[in-house]
Amino acid sequence: MDADAYLEGTVVIVPATTYAVARVAAPPPDVDAFATVHDDAEPTVVIPESRLDALDEIAAVERGWRRLSFDATLPFDLVGFLARVTTALAEADVAVFAISAYATDHVLVRETDLATATERLSELGCVVERAAEPER
Repeated sequence: MDADAYLEGTVVIVPATTYAVARVAAPPPDVDAFATVHDDAEPTVVIPESRLDALDEIAAVERGWRRLSFDATLPFDLVGFLARVTTALAEADVAVFAISAYATDHVLVRETDLATATERLSELGCVVERAAEPER
């Protein structure tokens, strides 16, 4: 399977939410996080910045991340999809925090890099759909 063929026309959803990536002692079970990673070394929570106060014992936190979600079902035998995306973003000097779900991928980029990242994904053939920005 060709990663470029899957990228062509794939919708990338960009929610208006700004996220924080936090290393925690132990994520509480009732936190409304986008993602939680439990590994042997450092539990990590990706959570809307507005919900950071719901976490206890934050060891480290990186704020200001925006999510790019690929609205596509990606088969398990598809090779190179995320590599193609991250290479294109790396060539534009955009750092990423990647998360894979069962059937799709999500890439978080710094809010300051969002315009560059979405431009690069558009160049790969993706259709970028940005949610309305929240009122400030």
